[in-house]
Amino acid sequence: MTQSPKALRLGMLTPSSNTVLEPETQALLAPMAGAVSAHFGRFRVTQIGLDTAAESQFALEPILVAADLLADAKPDVIAWNGTSASWRGFDTDRRLCAEIAARSGVQATSAVLAFNAAMAALGVKRLGLVTPYTPDVQAAISRNYAAHGIDIAAEAHAGLRDNYSFAELSEDRVAQMCRDVAASRPDAIAIVCTNMRGARRAAALEAELNIPILDSVAVTLWGCLTKIGADPAPLKGFGRLFALRAPGDAL
Repeated sequence: MTQSPKALRLGMLTPSSNTVLEPETQALLAPMAGAVSAHFGRFRVTQIGLDTAAESQFALEPILVAADLLADAKPDVIAWNGTSASWRGFDTDRRLCAEIAARSGVQATSAVLAFNAAMAALGVKRLGLVTPYTPDVQAAISRNYAAHGIDIAAEAHAGLRDNYSFAELSEDRVAQMCRDVAASRPDAIAIVCTNMRGARRAAALEAELNIPILDSVAVTLWGCLTKIGADPAPLKGFGRLFALRAPGDAL
């Protein structure tokens, strides 16, 4: 389909070693081809942990430089398509998005801000948490959500640190992790990592488990569309998420 000159453009900041979110986002956007396009910029992220070396990857300036380059494409929104604020603290993404908007003049959101808006729209109080991360990172995510009024009803994690390796977890493995946490009957299951393969299995898992599945890649896309006031309903075949409504300022 020919791209309209007035098509919406979504700018997405991507961890350098992520190989999942770009093809998954493009696949999810297929029903809106010609009306919405996604454009990506990278900054270096290779390891996920709570140590100083891993933390230093999320210094503001390299992220803002990547956002500056994305802004050259005149997107309608810029999203940090990564989940670091889930363990670093939600305020880190609020500050980042404010800096991006102030510096580029483009409104900004993130995967984690979109997660929190989606959970609020669903009324989530008990969450099933699925990640590829190590136990200490998983525990930090659990603490942050507990402080946000959301208890982790059950969790599954793969114990990995190398960001590239997260993409090597198969869709079947991710689906089984979701089934494992579903036994506790949470209000929703969150696949927290944009380098995990959950987006295209979400609708089938929802039908099987009767629990909303919030995949990070899908949630970021939903958040971008919601932020700019675009209707995500054409994507509802990919899961209940795309039928949700939230005010743009919630992101």
